[in-house]
Amino acid sequence: MIWYRIAAFCALLGVSWCTEDWTFPPGFKFGAATSSFQVEGAWNVSDKSQSIWDKFVHDKPDVIADCSNADVSADSYHLWETDVEKAAELGLNFYRFSISWPRLLPSGFANYTSEDGKRYYNNLIDGLLAKGIEPMVTLFHLDLPQTLQDLGGFTNPLIADWFADYARVAYSLFGDRVKIWLTINEPIMICDLAYNTAIMAPGVLSPDHGTYLCNKYILLAHAKAYRVYENEFKAMYQGEVSIANQLMWYEPEREADADLAELGRQYNTGRYSHPIYSKEGGWPPAIEKLIEENSLKKGFLTSNLPAFTQEEIELIRGTYDFYALNYYMSFTVRTASEGEDVGSYPLYGIPDLNAVFGHREEWTATNLTGFYLNPEGARRQMAWLKKNYDDMKILITENGYPNLGGLDDHDRIAFYQALFKQLILAIKEDGINLTHYTAWALMDNFEWTNGYSVKYGLYQVDFADPLRTRTARASARYYANVIKTLTISAES
Repeated sequence: MIWYRIAAFCALLGVSWCTEDWTFPPGFKFGAATSSFQVEGAWNVSDKSQSIWDKFVHDKPDVIADCSNADVSADSYHLWETDVEKAAELGLNFYRFSISWPRLLPSGFANYTSEDGKRYYNNLIDGLLAKGIEPMVTLFHLDLPQTLQDLGGFTNPLIADWFADYARVAYSLFGDRVKIWLTINEPIMICDLAYNTAIMAPGVLSPDHGTYLCNKYILLAHAKAYRVYENEFKAMYQGEVSIANQLMWYEPEREADADLAELGRQYNTGRYSHPIYSKEGGWPPAIEKLIEENSLKKGFLTSNLPAFTQEEIELIRGTYDFYALNYYMSFTVRTASEGEDVGSYPLYGIPDLNAVFGHREEWTATNLTGFYLNPEGARRQMAWLKKNYDDMKILITENGYPNLGGLDDHDRIAFYQALFKQLILAIKEDGINLTHYTAWALMDNFEWTNGYSVKYGLYQVDFADPLRTRTARASARYYANVIKTLTISAES
């Protein structure tokens, strides 16, 4: 490899490499991830029904950066065997993928299970296991059946029961072979980004009500799915279940903003973690009080953040076997100036806190506007979780580096090296019980509103080729070496 490229990028990240041996502990597991909507394609094959993202990209193509859709994408529905081969080529310990709810249950309800959907996921799971790769399965990765969205989606309290019924079907079909389950991926994207901006499916703008209704009912949906496994399948299959949260690390822009940054962490992390992981359960008290005060100031008669009953608090509290962390970016936080537009959450600021986001000069900007990489933020975020909740097992279930493509992705390699160093320090110096790391993504895919304009894949996908050829990037070879040796090394 060309050493000066790594050195220059490491200098930009503020990382100094020396002759120390940066090694992960024995037994540490490495994987890669994808999601059903982003890679499967085959959007209307067999009896699969329409998801909210199918409808969204077809109805509003101009919202997608390149006006594309995921009708074919990486065509993993037809090329799942190729995906398994690439996962084995990397030497992955596990592969994280998601089940498409409308592919498995076309009506959205548990009255009918698709034989085609069942066959597809059985083939993928069995194919992975035959190569010695553990399947890590997400039940819901943003692609809600449109039939359920027509009934209110995650703003309808009945969604919790519908999701529990779906989870039961999946556990029944695949639980004998799947031992790590994630119920829901990134509630903050499903609730906050979607309802605060309408730039994500289902395209409904409702910042005062939709966001917080979704917040409550998505937690109840997770909890009921967890309890189904705990009560009906745990003794039989001995698997583990959790929810995957995307956390942004917030730092104060100035010393005077320290309290605001902590309140921001409670707003971002606490709203989706405190009800599950804290000893007392329920909403973070400071956030519950703040949103109630703001709701009354806006003229509402009650808080826009719906209260939990004591029964609901007990239902949700403790519904985890580990903490699943998706980490990508960090922000600085400061109080908005008088008359300054805070912007929408989670992109620009937090209106309920009158807080504006920024970044530090030493953080690395990517080609994505507002996307700043801070490897140290992952370590600090895990330390915050340990301090605020418990010394629990943590799995990083998503993390990656976006660029514009090309096989010679030494920028991604340098990012991995910087990030892995922070993970090793978190384990060895902070005592964090981190056991898994998941690279996003195994291959290039449909990156939501970015379409195909942004690349995260260890494998490049030629979307102009009907065969969707996958080609290993330099980062794939580097990652395979890390998996094999458990050591952060320079690229060979």
